Amino acid sequence: MTRITKTFDALGVNDQKALITFLTAGYPDTDYSLKAMHALVDAGADIIELGFPFSDPMADGPMIQEASFHAIENGMNLVKTLDLVKEFRQTNGQTPIILMGYFNPILSYGVEAFAKDASLAGADGVIIVDLPSVEAGELAPFLKENDIDWIQLITPTTDENRFKEIEALASGFLYYVSIAGVTGTKSAMIDEVKKNVSTYQSATKTPICVGFGIRDSDGARAMSEISKGVIVGTALLETIKKNKMHASMSDQESLTKLTDFVKSLRQAIDA
Repeated sequence: MTRITKTFDALGVNDQKALITFLTAGYPDTDYSLKAMHALVDAGADIIELGFPFSDPMADGPMIQEASFHAIENGMNLVKTLDLVKEFRQTNGQTPIILMGYFNPILSYGVEAFAKDASLAGADGVIIVDLPSVEAGELAPFLKENDIDWIQLITPTTDENRFKEIEALASGFLYYVSIAGVTGTKSAMIDEVKKNVSTYQSATKTPICVGFGIRDSDGARAMSEISKGVIVGTALLETIKKNKMHASMSDQESLTKLTDFVKSLRQAIDA
């Protein structure tokens, strides 16, 4: 049983919902990323998604693109992202970490080597934005061999047959993309999301969590009521940009602003 499954099982005992938070590795710098990972956990995050930067993040909106480009300029790559996971694991052996990104860096790294090294570093799952389930054969066996969950994406346009293919491959949880478009550009329509998530969840035992378009505590609360968890990314990076990059705050001052925001999400979800 992976850390991700254990986390959802533990939350389910009290009918709690997962708070999944996204950071871009190396934004605004590596040292801050590590501090932020620990700060998010202390503020109530259940799972951390750690984006490994890529030069062509086609599914991401302007904020995550900016963070990715900035991290690359700082020298961040997939190897250093795994090093960041290793360092986090020195003091936290419980919180699940999901590596999120695109297939090209994994292909360049070597799919078998990536799965092995990600597991050794302490990663628990992957989300690969541009690798559909029909092309999973090259990577899936190595992830399974190394006990890494492959979180699959489903969307408002995923039909029944496609859902069956995706669900058969997925482990950990299913990531419901609540809007058609890129991250951080618009808010989701709650009624549509509720209908779709309910339909999909009735067809699988794998938890379904909602991401894209969740920007504040009201959105987090609404989406948590109709899913097993919520995923917040762009709003966190915007908070970092506003307080660390623009305001030139100290790391501690910026992290306090970040954790205050995450605490508000946690309180809204638990309420």
